[in-house]
Amino acid sequence: MAFFVQALRDNPELAIFLALAIGFLIGRVKLGSFSLGIVVGTLLAGVLIGQLDIKIPPIVKVIFFDLFLFTTGYKVGPQFFRGLKQDAIPQVALTLVLCVACLLTAFGFATLLGYDVGTAAGLLAGAFSESTVIGTAGEAIQRLAIPEAERVSLLNNIPVAYAVTYLIGTASLVWFLPTIGPKLMGVNLRDEGMRMQGTALAGSAQLELGVTSGARLFDLRAYRVTNPKLVNKTVAELEALPQGSRVFIARIRHHGGIVEALPNSVIREGDVVAVLARQEIHVNSGKIVGPEVDDKPLLDLPVEVLDVVVTRGLAVGKTLGELAQLEFTRSVFLRKLTRAGQEMPVTAKTTIDGGDVLSLIGTKPEVERAAKELGYPDRPTMATDMIFVGTGIVLGGLVGLLSVTVGGIPLTLTASGGALIMGLVFGWLRSVHPFFGRIPEPAIWIFDTVGLCIFIGVVGINAGPSFFSGLQQTGLSLVMVGLVSALLPHTIAILFGRYMLKMNPLIVLGACAGAGTITAALRAIQDESRSSIPALGYTVPYAIGNILLTAWGPVLVALMTIGE
Repeated sequence: MAFFVQALRDNPELAIFLALAIGFLIGRVKLGSFSLGIVVGTLLAGVLIGQLDIKIPPIVKVIFFDLFLFTTGYKVGPQFFRGLKQDAIPQVALTLVLCVACLLTAFGFATLLGYDVGTAAGLLAGAFSESTVIGTAGEAIQRLAIPEAERVSLLNNIPVAYAVTYLIGTASLVWFLPTIGPKLMGVNLRDEGMRMQGTALAGSAQLELGVTSGARLFDLRAYRVTNPKLVNKTVAELEALPQGSRVFIARIRHHGGIVEALPNSVIREGDVVAVLARQEIHVNSGKIVGPEVDDKPLLDLPVEVLDVVVTRGLAVGKTLGELAQLEFTRSVFLRKLTRAGQEMPVTAKTTIDGGDVLSLIGTKPEVERAAKELGYPDRPTMATDMIFVGTGIVLGGLVGLLSVTVGGIPLTLTASGGALIMGLVFGWLRSVHPFFGRIPEPAIWIFDTVGLCIFIGVVGINAGPSFFSGLQQTGLSLVMVGLVSALLPHTIAILFGRYMLKMNPLIVLGACAGAGTITAALRAIQDESRSSIPALGYTVPYAIGNILLTAWGPVLVALMTIGE
């Protein structure tokens, strides 16, 4: 044991990886539907390991924190700038109300109960599930002109307050939004979801990696044409017959030979046609067209599934229904629509935004043509544009170091806050000009999840020796304060969104989950309503909420300092 402890002290990088391993293990443990999550798990693991008096240079956590913040901005950049458009004003207004209420609530309780700056910052970070505040507030405290011992004490109090209030804040909001939120608006969430279901399709169930659904949404089948009403009609005429459904003829077998199906091609009796359509259309096609036949050579044509980033003005602002009527979408179906990492409901009235990712399926030539008209094909690759990432963090850091003095207190974004802002700009640039700056999903996961957890783990390790003494001093009061601090701003936002802005209840709850950056609450709302509609209100508030709550770190430190 002595060898193990000394090895961790002499090689602190081993302590970091140990904190990650234990933290991710803790994060997997579930009590019913609730789990601590990997961030809190890593913090607790770091605190336990920190009892061994291990010292880790602060620069380590700053490096990974900057990577995390840049990636966060990169992911939400398109939706952040989308929030500046007029049709998103209600969601932006709700987000501003909620985030300002969060700041004032944390400041009010901290002032009322006499909390120090570090505890106040931890309260803001934990009760509102925004762990980035730990970093931005910590950097602001580092700049205060106070004795070193006091500075260390304040910094160590941040993770103590964060750990206590995060648990109570997150757990209460995951229950509060789908359960009490609808009652505040006087609606039944399940009934509202069913009502909205008339104009939207719920998102498909999420499956674990390596598992796919057995349900086939689209299929290519061969039928022999025997119905006299269909004989001697052109391909375009036959494709127009189904009302409210899209059906395409991809190929024709005529007199034993295979020919491509052009809009003016005429179908003769006995021809075999390869039909691409949704599964429910095929159920009755045999009764309408003729018997289904096994014609593998006819069906042996390349079908492609391709993700396309929407960048062209031709598609931006159009609904999916309008897009389906355009000529270049012939023989192309939409499997999934993703916005800022969240799957959107696929409905004829869903509006397409710049930066949306459309997962298309169809014959390869038609899918490639549609990709050119819509934007940029996002083909799988393992390479990350590190020139893009490195340049963005450096430029953002330089911008963040600029400061403005208010009331004798220098206010600055800090280098890390600048990385977040530049991530927003670079993420937006990537969505508009997707020829550079690609960060594959696995790399985003590393930068985002592992980057944050390493930062949190180092915070826990360095705060370990004083963690439990600090918890004994403020733990009991923080539990109640964390609960009220989490619920009060969301109550205000729900009432404001429903009765002042007249927003749809599902959108209100989705916007609250987004503005509070609580993805787990969005999942709970969708499960309770049995609808993916709340996701339509999530993305813009999530983007803006991330920025505002992160920026509140140094603002809260300045308010607390001025108050003293």
